[in-house]
Amino acid sequence: MPPAHPFAAAHILVIASFLILSPFTLAQSTQPPTPPPAQQQTPRPPRYNTATETTVNGVIDSVQQVQGRHHWTGTHLQLKTTDTATTYDVHLGPAWFLTRNHLTLAAGDHVQITGSKVSFNNTDTILARTIKKAESELTLRNPQGFPLWSRRNMP
Repeated sequence: MPPAHPFAAAHILVIASFLILSPFTLAQSTQPPTPPPAQQQTPRPPRYNTATETTVNGVIDSVQQVQGRHHWTGTHLQLKTTDTATTYDVHLGPAWFLTRNHLTLAAGDHVQITGSKVSFNNTDTILARTIKKAESELTLRNPQGFPLWSRRNMP
């Protein structure tokens, strides 16, 4: 019988280790990555519901720029209605869309909002379809509530 090659035992040991451990490595690599905790807790924004559409008149308490899910900045208003003094969180849309359409808003402005009244994060919220300020009106969504800033609506 010929003498064994000095590295044969080492090669066999390496190959055996690879064959034994490869199913575990493969199983670990096919697991989907766990999203960071901040993404796990971010609630999905509500959808526009034409059945809950309402029109409110009020005074803007504040204007906020909020970081959106897709890394764009969205404009939200805190609006106090003139008839019932109810405060709503009004979601208008991306800041760039308002800027492109020359809409500027500030605390103290009187506006009329038409949109879908929903509950979001336990807060009375309106997803705005149109906003009127003085003689200006900006349409943010089509009559079905689909955002006009969406790529599917761009020329």
